[in-house]
Amino acid sequence: MGKQRIVLVDDHEVVRIGLRALLERNTQFEVVGEAGTAKEALEQVSRSHPDVVLMDIRLPGASGIEACEEITRNYPETKVIMLTSYAEDEMLFSAIRAGASGYVLKQIGGEDLIRAIEAVGRGEASLDSAVTQRVFQEVRRAVKEEEASAFANLSQQERHVLLLVSEGKTNREIAKALFLGEGTVRNYVSSILSKLGVSNRAEAAAYAVEHNLREYI
Repeated sequence: MGKQRIVLVDDHEVVRIGLRALLERNTQFEVVGEAGTAKEALEQVSRSHPDVVLMDIRLPGASGIEACEEITRNYPETKVIMLTSYAEDEMLFSAIRAGASGYVLKQIGGEDLIRAIEAVGRGEASLDSAVTQRVFQEVRRAVKEEEASAFANLSQQERHVLLLVSEGKTNREIAKALFLGEGTVRNYVSSILSKLGVSNRAEAAAYAVEHNLREYI
């Protein structure tokens, strides 16, 4: 396997010098370009098609996140690792949405940074351990919010009816289980389909299962 070709992007020259010195001590890396702005970074990537870009999030003018978005869209073979001084949640999630393969804090040790670059070069994601937990927490929170909002427009009784629909029960069986008239159940089912924007019971059942309805009863 050939050397991993790397472009360094940071508006502080002293940071780039330090990174270059660290990486060039390792024979598997070759620094093929440097940039101090997002615009220069895009020019370097266009010119040298590196394997990995080490990119500071905060750059003068366009941000590192905007540059990352453009690189991952136009040069999908090039992986981007975002470098930042702070474990800022909003920055982290913006970087992930922009297509970054890694997110590391500048306080990271040299060996850990090398491992992160190697992991990203292998096609794996690399998150600094200081922010990994936040990612999982945010993903879990977002999933929970999405699930909860999925049934926000349904009354409690409609949720009970939908749960029984998802279990394959007929209107008659649902009416018996909930002590309702069959016509009332039909009206509930019709209202549920309308509110969920689905066209039949099978779709409603699939929706209920997919969004974990049972947890919101």
